[in-house]
Amino acid sequence: MKLTTFLLSTLMLFSCSTAQLQNLDGLLGKVKKSLPSSDSEVGSGLKEALEIGVSKGADALSKTDGYYKSPYKILLPTEAQTVINKLKVVPGFQNLESDLTERLNRAAEDAAQKAKPIFIGAIKKMTFQDAMNILMGQKNAATQYLDRTTRPPLYDEFHPVILESLEKVNAVSLWSSATTAYNKLPFVKEVNTRLDDYVTDKALDGLFAKIEVEELNIRTNLSSRSSDLLKRVFARQDK
Repeated sequence: MKLTTFLLSTLMLFSCSTAQLQNLDGLLGKVKKSLPSSDSEVGSGLKEALEIGVSKGADALSKTDGYYKSPYKILLPTEAQTVINKLKVVPGFQNLESDLTERLNRAAEDAAQKAKPIFIGAIKKMTFQDAMNILMGQKNAATQYLDRTTRPPLYDEFHPVILESLEKVNAVSLWSSATTAYNKLPFVKEVNTRLDDYVTDKALDGLFAKIEVEELNIRTNLSSRSSDLLKRVFARQDK
């Protein structure tokens, strides 16, 4: 009888322990699932930060005067100064420099609207190693990454928009008229400046310079880390 009681008691204890273990295992599983993976957290945090940065940068430059009245203002190429200086005394070309400068900046502002989806596409393809290299890299590591991975497709998107915009504001015809008039002057070396290529390159330079400013802001300005995820991820680089 005592043996039977002992066996039953042992069996009940064993069954209770097994149930408890199963329950504990289930709870641990739930906790584990609720904790973010360090790898995925770093990747998600960097992508969130970059999407914020590129959105702010592209939106700022695509507004009216985004280029024209900003540190990223595109100036005329060096070759243009020779033409302008010679044509200042020619009727109809007294305001050539200011007119052309405004028009090519307006073209860059039109093109900047194309940047955001290209940037975001590159960000989504970023690997964990890319994210770690950016997080622990130089203060402009993200900008350098985007420059490497997006400049060619950005050029392809920007160039036709800039060319169309330059034509829309008559910058191409104005420049063509100016260079034609200049080339007719005696004792001058003929010029043939392609404004569309020049403006496209300068527009991209300004875009990446603006992105770099946004990146530095997120890295150094704690108040710019607008979510708990950004705060946790960038706390690593603060150490």
